[in-house]
Amino acid sequence: MSHTRPYVFLLLMTASGCAFAGSGLLGIDHEWRYDNSGIWARHYQLDLEYAVLATEGIGALWLGDDEHLGHEFWQSIDSTAVSGVAAQILKYAFSRARPYQNEGPNKWFQGSCCQSFPSGEVTLQAAFVTPIILDESARGDPWIWALELLPLYDGIGRLKQQAHWQTDVLAGWALGTAAGYWSAHRDTPLSVEILPRGLSVGLQKKF
Repeated sequence: MSHTRPYVFLLLMTASGCAFAGSGLLGIDHEWRYDNSGIWARHYQLDLEYAVLATEGIGALWLGDDEHLGHEFWQSIDSTAVSGVAAQILKYAFSRARPYQNEGPNKWFQGSCCQSFPSGEVTLQAAFVTPIILDESARGDPWIWALELLPLYDGIGRLKQQAHWQTDVLAGWALGTAAGYWSAHRDTPLSVEILPRGLSVGLQKKF
């Protein structure tokens, strides 16, 4: 399943809803028809973002690094932090215009007005789920791959709201996944090494 994941994601990112012929970085960028209704309403994506940040933060502090799931949450904190900083640097470096700015997918280096590449929210979702997926799938739980629905949902939503191009979403997914892979292969999460030991032992052990 891990081998087919990028291709399924690419297929869905390029499917239907286009207003323009494919162009841009990989020749697949096109603007989707605007849709901010139902499950694609913007507030649901924001709720998901806050829920993910709360889950990994509260989960890591409550369970602690010594607990298996707590360790995964600490790894997710590492990957979301590292990938979030990297995504913001790339946004400023490439300063790509967003679809709703009506400049087309080939407008790069436009200055502070434009921060389309990569998608920071898809980066966050991929960075959150990847350490958990890698760890749990290695333990023999194939259903954990369903967590990939989080970055998939968020990516489609950002396309429907004309906030990102397809390559923005794919780049964010790749960046978050790479950061998650890096953090998942650290025996001790970087955040655990930096923070005082008392914060990583788990609040549940103190009650």
